[in-house]
Amino acid sequence: MSLRAMRVQDLWNLAPCNLDPLTETYSYSFYCDYMIKWPLLCRVLEGPSGTIEAYILGKVEDSPFPPPNPPYDPDTNTDDRYLPWHAHITAVTVAPKYRRMGHATRLVRALEKAADVQNAWFVDLFVRVDNKVAIEFYKKLGYSVFRRIPGYYNEKDDAFDMRKPLKRDKDRKHIRENGENNIVDAEDVW
Repeated sequence: MSLRAMRVQDLWNLAPCNLDPLTETYSYSFYCDYMIKWPLLCRVLEGPSGTIEAYILGKVEDSPFPPPNPPYDPDTNTDDRYLPWHAHITAVTVAPKYRRMGHATRLVRALEKAADVQNAWFVDLFVRVDNKVAIEFYKKLGYSVFRRIPGYYNEKDDAFDMRKPLKRDKDRKHIRENGENNIVDAEDVW
């Protein structure tokens, strides 16, 4: 088993991983954009036969507008929509044949480690509210619900924005209790 950076030629071998109806699939240009911009956050688990058994797509970013009191400080930021430098899990998926083997945990931990190296405050992700298996998986890894976003997905399904603080957020100021009850409009999510 090899954990390695995703390569362009891998795109023709992701189909077994994308069979789950809850897995978002993207265009080739989308995957390539991620691989070019965030190569350390786009990884695959390749089996001994060369089969792609699982992959993760991630990025690091912040909001496109500056905080009111630069440099950013969680105590002085007054705009609840502003996102500081953080990592985001765009997709993580495991081919059905290779589930329950720890692949997703290994990929998420690799992304968290890379995000710590890049001095991110936290890792976040969006998950459908009715995807109980994924929500429990992320909770076991230390993620918690930060907010609920009604109608976030194309099918108008609600999403949870889940977060896990990283080393930079020593005081855990980017998470909250009872995030399931903090409801925000999809238009306010960047």
